[in-house]
Amino acid sequence: MVITADDFGLAPEVNEAVEAAFSNGILTAASLMVSGPAAADAVARACRLPQLRVGLHIVLIDGRPVLPPERVPDLVDAGGRFRRGMVQLGAEMVVRRTIRNQIAAEIDAQYAAFRATGLALDHVNAHKHFHLHPAVAGAIITIGRHYGLAGLRVPSEPRWVLKTVEPHSHSSPTWITAPWARLLSRTARRSGLQTPDSVFGLAWSGAMTAARLTGLLRQLPKGRTEIYLHPATRDDFPGHAPGYRYCEELAALTAPAAIATARSGDLALGGYADF
Repeated sequence: MVITADDFGLAPEVNEAVEAAFSNGILTAASLMVSGPAAADAVARACRLPQLRVGLHIVLIDGRPVLPPERVPDLVDAGGRFRRGMVQLGAEMVVRRTIRNQIAAEIDAQYAAFRATGLALDHVNAHKHFHLHPAVAGAIITIGRHYGLAGLRVPSEPRWVLKTVEPHSHSSPTWITAPWARLLSRTARRSGLQTPDSVFGLAWSGAMTAARLTGLLRQLPKGRTEIYLHPATRDDFPGHAPGYRYCEELAALTAPAAIATARSGDLALGGYADF
């Protein structure tokens, strides 16, 4: 199984947490935002941790592009940041070739920026699971072939496992994302990519406590699994998501019960490259 930290490179507080959770906990992988404000610091830390599997966290919303804003004018606002309206952008992609071309150019630039780090590309996913959009997924896979893409996250979360861990919890409905996840799974596997059978982190995004993480580790379905979190050493760093309990997620990754559970039984920890 893979235990991943997303948003690597977003802020020094995130990078510090990734290093701590890998060195003192059960974190095995991190997804790098190559255009993040602290991307250079993240790369330096990853180079010091050669066993940490690092992938590309493609950002097309709620961030800054790698390309100059004038190269992707339909994707950015007046300040040069990506637009926030994911649903509107997704709809416009279907009917406007210029937007699809700009997205492809930005995805290529992010792959190239990752290659320039010298890190091995373990996996790829997209910020806020935007790769569930078929046009985005198609570009990520087609362009990724030239950069050594071998593993892709398919965010498919079995609800029965969540209910087993917390019988009275109200997990987020998956009927909206599930059809797109099934389509993405078929596309990825036809393309020969490694994908997990189950992914956890959607319903409890930003709220993966030690009890929840340990519960998941004890109730995992058979097969290949990824659990992703958003650890940081502060909850209120620049660029944080409101309501996310970053410090609790870091604490979960270093909790004695989670460590003991992850390192016992028949679990094999690693990255996508280990599938």
